[in-house]
Amino acid sequence: MSTYHIYGIGAALVDTEIEVNDNDLATFNIEKGVMTLVDEARQTELIGLLSDHLTTSTRASGGSAANTIIGASYFGAKNFYSCKVADDENGSFYLNDMQEAGVDTTSTEKESGITGKCLVMITPDAERTMNTFLGISETVSVNELNIEALKASQYAYIEGYLVTSETGKAAAIELRQQAQANGIKTAFTLSDPAMVQFFGDGLKDMIGDKVDLLFCNQDEAMGFTQTDTLNEAVEGLKQYANEFAITLGDKGALIYDGSALIKIAANSVTPVDSNGAGDMFAGAFLYAITHGYDYTQAGELASAASAQVVSQYGPRLRPEQHETILKRVLG
Repeated sequence: MSTYHIYGIGAALVDTEIEVNDNDLATFNIEKGVMTLVDEARQTELIGLLSDHLTTSTRASGGSAANTIIGASYFGAKNFYSCKVADDENGSFYLNDMQEAGVDTTSTEKESGITGKCLVMITPDAERTMNTFLGISETVSVNELNIEALKASQYAYIEGYLVTSETGKAAAIELRQQAQANGIKTAFTLSDPAMVQFFGDGLKDMIGDKVDLLFCNQDEAMGFTQTDTLNEAVEGLKQYANEFAITLGDKGALIYDGSALIKIAANSVTPVDSNGAGDMFAGAFLYAITHGYDYTQAGELASAASAQVVSQYGPRLRPEQHETILKRVLG
């Protein structure tokens, strides 16, 4: 019997989320709707330029895979997360947040340095734009892997953002190979349209011959498969994953279970903040399929959970919201 439902690997980032408008993004030369890697000086500069917005800011532990792992954990999964934080205040904040969510993490000494930080800018249309300073997360490596914890897991979940780090990419490939060698299912997220556009070959290296389950949105699916329509993207993804889930925003989602396509209806909400929506979709979906629910039920739970995330500020749900959504959708 498995000890863990999901073993994840990804960046450890402390998010600062602020409200901006399109003029702010244009004025400060920030590309909208994608994640852009910046150095600490640029991130500090942006925080200074947007200092009058910081009264509405909120702080949360983040990173794409971390949001997924924490979300699945609050639904009821038992999870493990490999990441790297520094011996600073943000590092302690991050690990405490993981502990409160019931997630086990790599048990290594924290190194001197700076814990990764992400400036998340939310425009009135609910679109999220991220400028990320990876800090010590850029050096996450095979040293942070816990193969025994992996062997005791049902799924290995890999964050596509790791493609930007040479050591992180190598760790992701090693984790995927170790999972496959030990009969552990593999799940992968393409993470962001910019990762697909600029690091497509690296993502393919991380995926290898195939993963069991892949998560992406429509833009990522079409960009990764270099196709012009959703139907073409669906066919293209089949060479990279046995099963996949494509989120379609206010049009719901499309699930391929290995033999048939399943359409998942959208949940009607007023969008406020899209940050973390895809991460929550993956977390809820993985929780469901590791707890005996079928892919239609998993998709419905994931759609409801991600819609709730979009309807409020922050990349995750409040702990008590998970149980409410679980009961409402799955009974």
